[in-house]
Amino acid sequence: MTGTKNGDGIMTLRNALARIGGNEDLNFLLTNRIPRRFATRLMGRIAPIEQPLIRKASLALWQLFCDVDLSDAADSRFRSLHHAFTRALKPGSRVPDPDPAVLASPSDAIVGACGRVEDGKLIQVKGMDYALADLLGDETLGAPYRDGMFVTLRLTAAMYHRFHAPHDLTVEEVRYISGDTWNVNPIALKRVERLFCRNERAPIRVRLERGGHEMLLVPVAAILVAGIRFTFADVGPHIREGGTRAIPLPGPVRMRKGEEMGWFEHGSTIILFAPDGFTLADGIETGVQIRAGQALMRLPS
Repeated sequence: MTGTKNGDGIMTLRNALARIGGNEDLNFLLTNRIPRRFATRLMGRIAPIEQPLIRKASLALWQLFCDVDLSDAADSRFRSLHHAFTRALKPGSRVPDPDPAVLASPSDAIVGACGRVEDGKLIQVKGMDYALADLLGDETLGAPYRDGMFVTLRLTAAMYHRFHAPHDLTVEEVRYISGDTWNVNPIALKRVERLFCRNERAPIRVRLERGGHEMLLVPVAAILVAGIRFTFADVGPHIREGGTRAIPLPGPVRMRKGEEMGWFEHGSTIILFAPDGFTLADGIETGVQIRAGQALMRLPS
């Protein structure tokens, strides 16, 4: 009976939270009009704490708010909220599409927007666009994609937060662009112009082995921990220390399709750019949920 009461109480609380989340004005107020940088630094200190009471409380709150599925996690017990949030998965959980003509999704995500870049501009949400040059802080870096294809992949707080190579490739350049920590949910995207151009982000320039095509992956951080980490580059204690800069690489870094490239320390977004000639894979459209490794685009014939 106690278990039933507890379950009913949790469902009641979740329903109340859902109603708050459904009120766009309140949602925006609660997730964006708080002191974003302070909240981000505070969560960055709390998330790694391994003290049992704090660990249990933070994990319980996260699972309550986000309805997290940890069934495919490699670990069954977690040292901290950070450990759970940046979890690895059981082997074979995200096998990349083996077709060499397919560009795989680098992450679990909801497709926030997708389509063609029109003369250097792309859609944030319906009725609101932004300039590729503003996102990248560099006209030259964005030049190959002025009329190419893009997909915006939004990672919710409940999702698996590691990202992977979409194809066999070489990482040639990584930049870090200092910025804000706005929430990147659809409610904020409808209210804050050029939001992705305001948040901290890290354009990654890669070259595919097949066809030698150049591509960009742009991880964009968000409120709370907001950290971006890479498996192929050391960014020190935190990526934002040192401000806008080029991230030093040990040289060109070769990676196989599906190999882990890095992870987010909180929910965020990856915007993927391909040059003209690439096409969206079947079924890829705004609002579709996708997993890492699934077909995202098709390479030119």
